Amino acid sequence: MAEKFDEKKVARAPSLDDEKHAISSDTGIDGDSVIEGTDGVTHNELKTLRLVRDKLPLSSFLVVFVEFAERWSYYGTANLYNNYIRAPLPRFSTTGAVAKADRDFGVAGALGKGQPTSFSLRTFNSFFVYVTPLLGGVIADTMWGRYKTILVFSLVCLAGHVILVGSASPSALQNGNVSLGLLALSILVIGVGAGCIKANVSPMVAEQYTGVMHKKTLDSGEVVIVSPEVTIQSTYLWFYAAINFGSTGAISAAFLARDQGYWIAYLIPTLIFVLVPFVLVLGKRFYVVTPPRGSILLETFRVIGFALRPALSFNIIQSVKLMHKPEFWDPAKPSYYEDGKVPARITWDDEFVGEVHRTVSACGVFLFFPFFWLCYSQIDGNLGTTAAGMTLHGTPNDLIQNLNPISIIVMIPIFDTSYIDKTSPCHGTEFAPSECELDHGTDFARPNPSPLNVWIVSGPYILVGMAEIFASITSLEYAFTKAPSRMKSVVMSFSQLQTAVASAINFALTAVNTEPKFTWLYGSFAVVSWIVGVIFFFTFRELDRKEIELNALGKNQDRHGFAGEAPEDTTVKRRAVDPIHAPVHVSNVNETEKL
Repeated sequence: MAEKFDEKKVARAPSLDDEKHAISSDTGIDGDSVIEGTDGVTHNELKTLRLVRDKLPLSSFLVVFVEFAERWSYYGTANLYNNYIRAPLPRFSTTGAVAKADRDFGVAGALGKGQPTSFSLRTFNSFFVYVTPLLGGVIADTMWGRYKTILVFSLVCLAGHVILVGSASPSALQNGNVSLGLLALSILVIGVGAGCIKANVSPMVAEQYTGVMHKKTLDSGEVVIVSPEVTIQSTYLWFYAAINFGSTGAISAAFLARDQGYWIAYLIPTLIFVLVPFVLVLGKRFYVVTPPRGSILLETFRVIGFALRPALSFNIIQSVKLMHKPEFWDPAKPSYYEDGKVPARITWDDEFVGEVHRTVSACGVFLFFPFFWLCYSQIDGNLGTTAAGMTLHGTPNDLIQNLNPISIIVMIPIFDTSYIDKTSPCHGTEFAPSECELDHGTDFARPNPSPLNVWIVSGPYILVGMAEIFASITSLEYAFTKAPSRMKSVVMSFSQLQTAVASAINFALTAVNTEPKFTWLYGSFAVVSWIVGVIFFFTFRELDRKEIELNALGKNQDRHGFAGEAPEDTTVKRRAVDPIHAPVHVSNVNETEKL
């Protein structure tokens, strides 16, 4: 089946590499020629002038606020799940709050189901909330568009938060099974809502900027290039700052759970989330909206199918070699065929094939991310359980994890977990450090923790937070810039799916997720992460050098687009003129001009 590549009756269509070289300054192009898709920027200017970001439109900040409120509500509740599920109600408590006399050493709790149940439910929550973005991405890209999808599923998510508050009410906590059932239902509903929002809010915040590359003279007299790429990077830095600032909402939640009880701790994030649909509705006229294309996913799979068909054979090695050749994608391009002989199922142009190629390559980068998120998952619960077995001095054990969002600017020494189990008075007994008590089993049992101070565990939270800056923010930007305009939600959801894969792997390790084995668990993940990081570097180290060339694909203003689609169908429209920052050049721009 591979012999079709040898046929010479049709001239070979330009490959992805050809398209990249066509805009490269190293292929003999006149340095004074204007780069296509820019406002008068030449190749020489791009090489010599400094790149700066543009002003961000108001609509971008509105979307950033939506993400802030959504993340506050999510982390303000999810960060409490560990103690809520694992630990029993403190003495004299009907809400999970700790009595004032016990707050120096007491831990808030409610259901008393133990570490294994807590770990299982938390891992399922992490898995489910990163699987559902696929649903949200498909709905947005093929049916509703991103704005409507975010609005509808924000109402779904709000309903889930209301159910969660009900699960923590004193009447529900009187029957642990009722409370557990409501908690499980809320995890499902919030998972659907938050996941479908997550797939769309990331690309929506970046697509609010519709400017093109152009020159600008600063007050100092310096001529600079206003770069969409740099602007998108800045947008995602603000976006991720909103995520982390919203995450700090869990700080107040930890104290509320300990001092007032869980229903109050869950109610505050719910009230904050109420702002999300209001901001979406009130800001509707300012948003840039990308119209959905119902067949975009089908067309993408058809592109891949047309490219694969000639390369497939019973000789697997030969097939793999053909898939790595520059001409592999040619059979999917209309220009590959003679006039009048283009298959009817090819409803796209050559540039869309290049975009699909770029997208497939980007998805290969994302496949390494489960190992990163697997390590990240250890700070979500397991370290909190470790902290529960240490001397608290009045600090809620689930407060420490909030150092993760703050860790962007903070760094402290690495924590060695191996000493916690050894220094616990219960070391070598049937009880885990976090369950170690004086007079165990009596009505007035008190914790008997390791003498190590609970703040020792802050190191991993801070270091993992620093890792997120390099990995997570970059993955958001990469998913947005490497996806076709009307597939950004789906590609973003595929990027986020890797977190679900990590949760599935983590769930398979339930047997070793016990406190005495945490040292080996943390150490093993660290070694695997380092090895995967080295492999990742050598596999993709050339991509940064091709960033501008790759991002230029699909931005040809003369492209034909999709068959049967009028030019206005591919136009991204701004609902109204931004009262703070007018659109950079035009209020209506073709979607292929945007990053």
